[in-house]
Amino acid sequence: MTEHLTGIRPVLDDVLAAADRIAPYARRTPVLSTRIDGRPVAFKLEHLQVTGSFKFRGALNVLTADRDVRHVVAASGGNHGLGVAEAARLRGLPARIYVPHGTPEAKIRRIVAAGAQVIRHGERYAEAEAAARAEAAASGAGFLHAYDDPGVIAGQGTVGLEIVEQVPGCDTVAVAVGGSGLAAGVSLVLGPGRTLVAVEPERCNALHAAFAAGEPVEAPADSIAASALGASRVGELPFGILRERRVRSVLVGDEQIASARDRLWEELRLAVEPAAAAPFAAWLAGQVPGEHPCLVLCGANTDWRPA
Repeated sequence: MTEHLTGIRPVLDDVLAAADRIAPYARRTPVLSTRIDGRPVAFKLEHLQVTGSFKFRGALNVLTADRDVRHVVAASGGNHGLGVAEAARLRGLPARIYVPHGTPEAKIRRIVAAGAQVIRHGERYAEAEAAARAEAAASGAGFLHAYDDPGVIAGQGTVGLEIVEQVPGCDTVAVAVGGSGLAAGVSLVLGPGRTLVAVEPERCNALHAAFAAGEPVEAPADSIAASALGASRVGELPFGILRERRVRSVLVGDEQIASARDRLWEELRLAVEPAAAAPFAAWLAGQVPGEHPCLVLCGANTDWRPA
């Protein structure tokens, strides 16, 4: 939707600019540092963000930077749509959000409550995206991509800025991955002494498949976390960023995700959606290195109940 801010891809300066731009509306979410199974671990509580997801940061950054847009169209599994809806509401803009059938009703209710119109289309995110792009092209609306947009990536990168400031001893950051916008944004601000772990469900593995193929390819999108991580193809722009950085790609199973989500509630009283528990599942399985890791809990937009 926006032009690339400083060339072919966003850079650290864009993330810093995004932090200033979104500061009046977005929350600086807290970090909880604790010990589990005798090991230190920190949780970035991004599920406490406005709209219950980090997605608000990217949408807000784009819609506050682009003053020419008059109405906006987006496609989403739920969280990006909610972020766009709320950012559009703050700007006084009409918004239409295309979601695939099967999107959790909890997310749809919140999108509607934020003032956007919801259009159900297709069974997968890719189908909803195609329909949203077609409407934008026909109507002249701005199409706001969920992850393959430099302004969105820069906005998501502000999560990483806060982690660096809040957990200065952090040596590893683990994030859940769908289209890879959050992972790409966070990677822009991590120095050479920190490792980024990109965690995906085994059956929603677009980034893992892209690393194996050397380019974005179609991948399955079938998981309990698919409403948030169900991109069937990683974004070209975030893949280009991540390919050049120190990234460890790991996979976790749905049972591991559900168990990790329940444990977050039982031990810490943190209620999150399945996607947010994926980094914790990887950490519990020994797939997140480092002595002082920080795990991003990315969202909580679900009718939550234990498994």
